[in-house]
Amino acid sequence: MKLSFKEKAAYGLGAVGKDMVYMLSASYILYYYQDLLGIAGTVMGAIMMAARVFDAFNDPIMGVVVAKTRTKWGRFRPWLLIGTVSNALILYLVFSAPPSLSGNGLIAYAAVFYILWGVTYTMMDIPFWSMIPAFTEGGKEREGLTAMARSCAGVGSALITVITMLMVPMLGGITHGAEAERAAQISEQIAATEDSVALATLNDELKIVNNPIERSGFSTFALIVAVIFIVFIVITCLVIKEHSSVDMKAPSIGEMFKALITNDQAMTVVITIVLVNASLYITSNLLIYFFKYDIGGSGWNGSYVLFNTFGGGMQILSMMIIYPLVRKFMSVQKVCYLSFACAIGGYAVLLVLMMSGVKSLAFLLIPGFFVFVAFGLLTVLTTVFLANTVDYGELKNHRRDESVIFSMQTFVVKLASGVAVFITGIALDAFHISQDSEAAVTAAEEAAANLTGLRLTMTVLPIAGMLVALFVFFKKFILTEEKMNEINKELEARRG
Repeated sequence: MKLSFKEKAAYGLGAVGKDMVYMLSASYILYYYQDLLGIAGTVMGAIMMAARVFDAFNDPIMGVVVAKTRTKWGRFRPWLLIGTVSNALILYLVFSAPPSLSGNGLIAYAAVFYILWGVTYTMMDIPFWSMIPAFTEGGKEREGLTAMARSCAGVGSALITVITMLMVPMLGGITHGAEAERAAQISEQIAATEDSVALATLNDELKIVNNPIERSGFSTFALIVAVIFIVFIVITCLVIKEHSSVDMKAPSIGEMFKALITNDQAMTVVITIVLVNASLYITSNLLIYFFKYDIGGSGWNGSYVLFNTFGGGMQILSMMIIYPLVRKFMSVQKVCYLSFACAIGGYAVLLVLMMSGVKSLAFLLIPGFFVFVAFGLLTVLTTVFLANTVDYGELKNHRRDESVIFSMQTFVVKLASGVAVFITGIALDAFHISQDSEAAVTAAEEAAANLTGLRLTMTVLPIAGMLVALFVFFKKFILTEEKMNEINKELEARRG
């Protein structure tokens, strides 16, 4: 039975809401707790890495739970709804740390609620992606829905990337009107001041004034995103029905890990996703610091928003327009190689511009175009490849483990994110990048060694990660379109 437009739209809305929540957490929790609340970058990075790695290893277990679920509403939707509501509540609490907390109390608050956020996100993310093989036919329909869903997820991520630092000051200014007026006055004075000593004093005062505005703004914005998330997933749950006639036998823990290890193509895709996402998250985690402390100036936020707006637009364009266009002329494997080339080349040009001291936003957008387009394409491609490994695993291992296979997608993204955020935390402390002390801004702006370290971390490490990912994919991945056609024919004959 072919999917209706209503079903596709409902599933796409769920993807938008889901990735809005994930991107808010992935991109801004470190900034919120390290730069605004003053927790050391290494400490916060260690907390986030430990939480994400713990939660990543919990993902396959959630796949087993989903596989064992039997209700009149299906296998997936009950967990999808429960996980969404609980995760939305925790998201709000994560970005609403009580102002009275400090020191170890604040660290404990961040650790507890961040771990809870990860656990509840897993509760809804695993069944969400596991639904794809369960209510779609193989081949073009599945690839089309997967590409559409990843495109919608990219829209959700891009929306958060674009509007967060626009909405946070605005929403915070509503509840802190006096501070917002004072911040505007200081910004005007900064623009009119040429004296370096006076400028440093004004910058320090601006940071103090902006802190409660940003804290309040993040809390309100998180609440808005949480509500949108719930509404979108409820629509998904009401519209989507499971059509797959495949009986998915619930595996034991031992059988589950055996299935993951014996599916060599799934493991190849997993390694590729880890390396690609770790590269992306290292850059995205440090980007706000690059604009705030390297580009600098009172207008850094505007430049950061414009860069993210452009980047988000390019990611959406690559997923919704460029990917379908290039697929008419290239196989998915060739599109993948093209994406790697764009990402590596874009990073190389960005490194040259950074080390040359170029701070013009217009010039930085040139390599940014190639990097953002590449990651948009790779987001769609890795999900398509992972979906295909479900069929490959059924043919090879005589069982169809949608939840187990798709649990790896969340597993590896969180694993990559955890490693990336730990590297980011170490870099922030090593290069003295924080607003927690007056010396921090001076070090970030004037110490050439610190700026060099920030720039190299943002570019050289991602280049290395992408090169290794390309090597692994080229050497190990065999699921070409011709191979998938053969697999689907064999599966149809076996089921028949």
